[in-house]
Amino acid sequence: MSETYRTFFGMQREPFTADISLREILVTPTIKAITERIQYAIRLGAVALVTGEIGSGKSTALRHVIGNLHPSKYRVIYVTATSGSILELYRQVINEMGIDITSNSRALLTKTIKQEVLELSQGKKMKVVLVIDEASLLRLTVFAELHTLTQFENDSKPFLPLILAGQNNLVENLRFRDSLPLASRVVAKKHLQGVDREAMETYLDHHLNLAGVKISLFEEGAVTAVHQGAGGLFRKANHLARGSIIAAAKSEKTMVTAEHVRLAATELL
Repeated sequence: MSETYRTFFGMQREPFTADISLREILVTPTIKAITERIQYAIRLGAVALVTGEIGSGKSTALRHVIGNLHPSKYRVIYVTATSGSILELYRQVINEMGIDITSNSRALLTKTIKQEVLELSQGKKMKVVLVIDEASLLRLTVFAELHTLTQFENDSKPFLPLILAGQNNLVENLRFRDSLPLASRVVAKKHLQGVDREAMETYLDHHLNLAGVKISLFEEGAVTAVHQGAGGLFRKANHLARGSIIAAAKSEKTMVTAEHVRLAATELL
């Protein structure tokens, strides 16, 4: 798509992108609630869950929370889950820790991770936090074993709090019998849903402001159309909002209408 629409509306950069700085994230009540729950789980050395539909803002919320943990006090180990075995997950964790080891021994990998956690926790006095994004992809056999990674000194020391983020089935996966040892460690959870129309309007205005536009470009009907078309989900709202602005610029209209949003929707799956 041509970038002439940015010139037409006097935008300083691409609007409605995920590529925004930490300080530019719109801190919604939901993000505040997630922050409180994750901080609580970290303090206890327990497990917190963050769930929601695709595009609901899970990764953005995690980035906000993690980005505000002081690097001199916290060592965050962030991995994106796959459907692989527990060995694959352990290798991801070790790689994120910056440890060079090649082994297929589950016992050795577990020992290596725990030794590093102990060194960071007791030696460097840092709080280690393991974050697994897309955790709904994990096999049930991985859930069955993952809890052992958080056990230190006969399960008496909370050295490795765990944050699991994923789609709605993450909670269901943790209710299987083999997953119960890990599920029993969950002390907080938050589910992200589509936002209401008012919150969506605030979100649209916020991102326009980031692009250098100080007034709303969306008519009331256009805001409603974006909200309904996106189901209240931010990722799809980004695509609809940007596409509708492009459509408005092509027709040389200074305000985005519901018809422009409808045209943008025809380009999306």
